[in-house]
Amino acid sequence: MSRKPKKGYYVRGEFVAEGSELDLELKRELKGTDDASKTDLKRESAELQKLGEDLLGLRAGLFDQLPLGEKLVDAIVEARRITNFEGKRRQMQFIGKLMRALDPEVLDAVRSALDEQHSGPAEETAMLHEAERWRDRLIADDDALGGWIETHPDTDSQQLRALVRQARKDIKAGKPGEAPRQGKSYREVFQLVRAQLAAHAGSDRAAEASEESRERDA
Repeated sequence: MSRKPKKGYYVRGEFVAEGSELDLELKRELKGTDDASKTDLKRESAELQKLGEDLLGLRAGLFDQLPLGEKLVDAIVEARRITNFEGKRRQMQFIGKLMRALDPEVLDAVRSALDEQHSGPAEETAMLHEAERWRDRLIADDDALGGWIETHPDTDSQQLRALVRQARKDIKAGKPGEAPRQGKSYREVFQLVRAQLAAHAGSDRAAEASEESRERDA
C-alpha cells in the first residue's frame, strides 16, 4: 500500500510539511511582516489625511502655487463649504485617498507650504517686538536715530526726525504722575520702523533665494 504524500511546499529547495514546526515558524514570520506593513500603511494614510486637512486652512497665496491637480483642488474647496459633520468626515476621507495618489515631490511641496504658513506668525510677532524696541530707543536716545539711519539708509530721515521730535513733545506735555502720553507721532514712528524692517527682511529673503538658485545652477 503506497504512502499518502504529505502536503506542503518548498522554500529555497527545502520541503516544508504543513503543520510542521518550520511551517508554523515561517507563517509567524510572514504574519509579522504583513502586520508591520499594514501598520506602516495605516500610519502613512493617517499622515496624508492630516496633510489634506491642513490644506483646508492654507492661505490662498500658498495654496494656489501647489500642483495638486484639479480633482484634489475641487475636493478641498468642497470640503471648506461642508458644515455637516458626517459629510465633512466622508469628504476628508476622499481627500485622504487623493493625497495618497500624489507624487512624493508634490507632498514635499505641500509640507513646505504648510511650514511656511506656520512660521509666518512667529516671524511677524518677532518683527513687531523689534519695531517696538526701536521705537522706544529712537524716542529716548539721540544716538539711536543715527544708528537707525545708518543701518536703514532707505528711511526718510527727515520724516523720522520730525516724528521723533513730535513724539518727545507729546510725552513731555503729559501731566506729572500720569502715564507718558502716546500721541499720533508715537504710533507713526512705530509704523515707519515696522515698514522698514519688513522691507529689509523681504530683501534678505530675496537675496537668499537668489544665492540658493546660483548654487543649484553651479
